[in-house]
Amino acid sequence: MISVVILGAGNVATHLFKAFTKSDEVQVKTWYNRDIDKLKSYKNDVYITNNLALLKEADIYILAVSDDAISKLSSALPFENKFLVHTSGSVSVHTLDKKNRRGVLYPIQTLSKDAEIDFSNVPLCLETLEKTDLKTLKNLAEAIDSPYYKISTEQRLTLHLVAIFINNFTNQLYRIGHEIADAKHIDFNILKPLILETANKVQNMSPYLAQTGPAIRNDEKTIKKHLKLLENENYKEIYRLLTHSIQQTHGRKKL
Repeated sequence: MISVVILGAGNVATHLFKAFTKSDEVQVKTWYNRDIDKLKSYKNDVYITNNLALLKEADIYILAVSDDAISKLSSALPFENKFLVHTSGSVSVHTLDKKNRRGVLYPIQTLSKDAEIDFSNVPLCLETLEKTDLKTLKNLAEAIDSPYYKISTEQRLTLHLVAIFINNFTNQLYRIGHEIADAKHIDFNILKPLILETANKVQNMSPYLAQTGPAIRNDEKTIKKHLKLLENENYKEIYRLLTHSIQQTHGRKKL
């Protein structure tokens, strides 16, 4: 049995708690948050507190808090030589206070609090300063059926950057598309099979080979029609930038 303490009450903390409670091999000893009201709905499921002095003993203490809060909270912990990890994609393991053993448990997945998540589809990036602690994190990942990878701080930061492109930026393009469709009274559901097919294609082929559309075909007439149709100047600039990027990638004539 692996015992854990969770610190934080955001999306990552909430999904980790749910995954841990589904496992017979993990026990959540304490769930801490500065604002305890955010945890009250779980008070019958786990011991909750907003007092760091009341944290119970555990094998792993998980700081699932904002990047800016990691250093201060790790310094405020009232113990030493425990195994402490954060869940950030962009913060160095060395940001954690060195009075404790340090590591990182970074989930590569979009986590919204109200969306159900199967952790077998959540790769975990693991980093520790001590080999024995890496084994502990591997055991924790296996206990919730997550695939895991040993990743350095530099690799993790790069993964975080890539995730911004393929997740956050892509979702913003979905939002823009939704707005444009909605303005013309077009049901966005019509486009959802296209979204799924695009995601499915890159499971079996490279994004380079999966590229389609007027930019790769150098279809200038269609491109000009699209630009004329766009009324928002920011969206026109995004269209031009991405079209230019595709044409550069595939050796097509520039827009």
